[in-house]
Amino acid sequence: QVQLVESGGGLVQAGGSLRLSCAASGTMFSPNAMGWYRQAPGKQREFVAVFVRGGTTTYGDSVKGRFTISRDNAKNTVYLEMNSLKPEDTAVYYCNGNWPYGSDSRSYWGQGTQVTVSS
Repeated sequence: QVQLVESGGGLVQAGGSLRLSCAASGTMFSPNAMGWYRQAPGKQREFVAVFVRGGTTTYGDSVKGRFTISRDNAKNTVYLEMNSLKPEDTAVYYCNGNWPYGSDSRSYWGQGTQVTVSS
């Protein structure tokens, strides 16, 4: 059973930076993809960024140019560097990973980490 553990959330002023980490355990296999979603109070969960096997990265429109996703294969960890943070970035950030499962695949979620950006 794959487990994802996020860390790095906190309170920051607008314009500041934070770095989130998501460490995967319980598997010896490389993921098909690992990424981040976020959910603000009263809103649906929103795609933030993903790092796909092979090195392709994709970002949500609201974070392009400000956030950077990266991965450390040796540590099976994905990072989200968040710069120029805005109050509207306030949300619980969830790590998501997709791993091969037989002939199919399975997705896993972390427990979430709170990011609060004050104005």
